[in-house]
Amino acid sequence: MDKGFGPALLILPAIVGGLSGIASAFADKKKMNSNGRIADPIKDIPQYLKDNKYPAKLHNSTVKSHLMTRDNIKDIDSIGFLLVGNCVEPNKYCDTFKPFRQERYFYYLSGLDLPLVAIFYDCKTEKLIGFLPEIDYEDVVWSGMPQEPKEILSKFDLDEVYYMHEINDVIAKYANINTLFTTDKGNFESMNLNETIDKMVKPQDKDFFYALDESRLIKDQYEIETIKYVSKITDNSHFAVMSALPIEINELQIEAEFGYHAKRQGARTLGYDPICCSGPACGTLHYVKNSEPLDKKESTLIDAGAEWMNYVTDVTRCFPISGKFTKEHREIYEAVRDMQQQTMKLMKPGVKWDDLHIMSHKILIKHLIKIGILKGDEFTEQEMFDSRVSCAFYPHGLGHLMGLDVHDVGGYPNYEDPDPYFKYLRLRRELKTNMILTNEPGCYFNDHLVEEFLTKHPERSKMVNFDVMKNYKSIGGVRIEDDILITKEGFENLTGITSDPDEIEKIVQNGLNKKRSEFHAVV
Repeated sequence: MDKGFGPALLILPAIVGGLSGIASAFADKKKMNSNGRIADPIKDIPQYLKDNKYPAKLHNSTVKSHLMTRDNIKDIDSIGFLLVGNCVEPNKYCDTFKPFRQERYFYYLSGLDLPLVAIFYDCKTEKLIGFLPEIDYEDVVWSGMPQEPKEILSKFDLDEVYYMHEINDVIAKYANINTLFTTDKGNFESMNLNETIDKMVKPQDKDFFYALDESRLIKDQYEIETIKYVSKITDNSHFAVMSALPIEINELQIEAEFGYHAKRQGARTLGYDPICCSGPACGTLHYVKNSEPLDKKESTLIDAGAEWMNYVTDVTRCFPISGKFTKEHREIYEAVRDMQQQTMKLMKPGVKWDDLHIMSHKILIKHLIKIGILKGDEFTEQEMFDSRVSCAFYPHGLGHLMGLDVHDVGGYPNYEDPDPYFKYLRLRRELKTNMILTNEPGCYFNDHLVEEFLTKHPERSKMVNFDVMKNYKSIGGVRIEDDILITKEGFENLTGITSDPDEIEKIVQNGLNKKRSEFHAVV
């Protein structure tokens, strides 16, 4: 679908100048302006996000609706929600602090990205009230004046805002309430609740978490527009990485390049620690070393996504370091791309994710037989499927939910499932309209996987031609990951950066044709 391009690449024209021949990098739908950049990212923020507050009251109301479906909830009018946000955590034995990250359930119900703020929601009146920490004037000296109630009320979807010392008096006015659901009481001491109210608090309630997870599962328009916007930031950052191999001689520099461009576009943080690997290390699923040289390697894999306004993206791309896929690298890449494209075509409401996951394994088996890694002349595809031999090359699930967390809630995985096909599948339910999830098949050549799934299981290992397989070990692995919105009639791929191997080669080669000095200042 035509999604438009969005935020600026925000790299010097030297990087993107002369790219008119590869405009198809974004599926022929993205147009650069005359100086080789895209429109200013601030102007590209969707009008809907400019015109509307984060829909905290809608989210509370949705949670209430899901609570009302539970057998244990007898009187919804007697229930309220009371939550406190995260605090700023100090590092041990020094005067510095960890980066602040708001607790995601709290953010979903409040929209407040501030430390130690609290919210109270009354299910009967559907009023949402915020409480701010008291002003510490010593902190004001160092950090400036915090936002006051009037300012908070104008910016956020709240009915009333008070300081924390008023919380007992405010809640006491709601005589209908006898139960206050909360996620946990980790920072409750900051509220100084009286005994009467504290006794109403019910943490870790299964029905409350069920209602929260079911609510977060289906994205509203504000959330969808937010994720679409940050997806464009992620697209541009992946494009920049592919374009900049002359200044990327180490995995860490790939990570740095992605983070630099994401931050330049307004994404202060990434959704997770990037996976930037090369050569055989591409076979490690959650590789975090990110420090090996690229020299004499064939392949690179980068799994990275920007985060904006607490919503994340999760995209993986692979490309050849030389600018040209080797025969072996291309064969595995095409196999994985086929897995993704065939399963993606079938994504729509009502489809079971388990079924698409199984389909991706069957497609991989066909390709591995064609390549010669699996012995198609001795065993049938069904025999190979029944043996689970493909799990030696593809051990993870086809994808997972995504939103406020990179592995978002509501997928109901079963990590105790004895079937290796499903043990690591993070989504075990039918697709629904306005779910957002990843589609990320892969194929890997990992010594540990070979040992666990093949060497220890002769009935599987006899299906594998190890002499052929060894020719693919230098690749490490391939994963292609896009972020998908389920629509009423099908799906929309929110990821714009190309996965076409020919286009990827052109992007990389164009970068390699530039001298190191043509890029932005390099230290």
